[in-house]
Amino acid sequence: MSGRGQVEEIAAAYQRFAETEARGRSPLYESLARRVAEDGEILAFLLSLPTAKRQPNLLFAAVRHRLGRFLDWAEFRHVVLTQAEDIGRLMLQRSTQTNEAGRCAVLLPVLARLPQPLALLEIGASAGLCLLPDRYGYDYGQARLSPERRPCLSCVAGPGTPLPTRLPEVIWRAGLDLAPLEASDPQHRAWLEALVWPEQHARLARLREALAVAEEVKPRVVRGDLRHDLASLALQAPPDATLVIFHTAVLAYVRSAAERRAFADQAADMADYWISNERPQAFPEIAQAMPSTGAGFLLSVNGMPTAWTDPHGATIDWIN
Repeated sequence: MSGRGQVEEIAAAYQRFAETEARGRSPLYESLARRVAEDGEILAFLLSLPTAKRQPNLLFAAVRHRLGRFLDWAEFRHVVLTQAEDIGRLMLQRSTQTNEAGRCAVLLPVLARLPQPLALLEIGASAGLCLLPDRYGYDYGQARLSPERRPCLSCVAGPGTPLPTRLPEVIWRAGLDLAPLEASDPQHRAWLEALVWPEQHARLARLREALAVAEEVKPRVVRGDLRHDLASLALQAPPDATLVIFHTAVLAYVRSAAERRAFADQAADMADYWISNERPQAFPEIAQAMPSTGAGFLLSVNGMPTAWTDPHGATIDWIN
């Protein structure tokens, strides 16, 4: 593809982000994404980066991390263009490792029904916050579990959702990540906070509470690639536990459909239960089993569509 074609592709991606992801969730990011899509100099800066490093969330988090805040488009543009080398270096070093503990609220209805105890292995674990579903509180409206704990994760459950009546018993937990983060590292914490969108104050508070839990529990997250290092970690799980391999909002970063399928086959083969919580496009063959496509993520268990979920765990709609 020509340079002009790539620039047009980047601009379209930022327009799409504004319309389908930021709208209704972050007025600031919606506005910034639309302005980036129309700004030739910033598009040229993005073109200088590898394809995987051009995404809106990464750019916005890098500038926010550098600046400490956002005020308006003029300041954002000034920082990107006058500190392009530093911003670019940060974007190359980091990735969008949004570690949303709220996703545990949509995993729990599945985890609580599995044969206990559990051995949890998360792919793309970041700082391991989603490896701690047994350490949080939950509020589904009709049902509450350990609501005195912090964070207490709120989730609106649709009709037919099997609301959990107990927390899972987890006797082993481990994560796999290309660049693991430490809950106790101030720089890592600062990066995770920069990934939270500006208007989402409740999410930021939830992140800080979950980091405090992770700092206490210290979930093990090892450096590795899901395409090559899954088996060696899975074999370390205790044989007397139900092995659950799970991931959420990870497979979009594996661009090859063949590699996603190979990973899925390996996970399904090695685990007692393989839980995927991803955009439907990650595994079209699973989404094809549905008569229509819902909004958000499609949660599946061993390749069977199970629920539609909000990307950050705010809602779950069980598939009956």
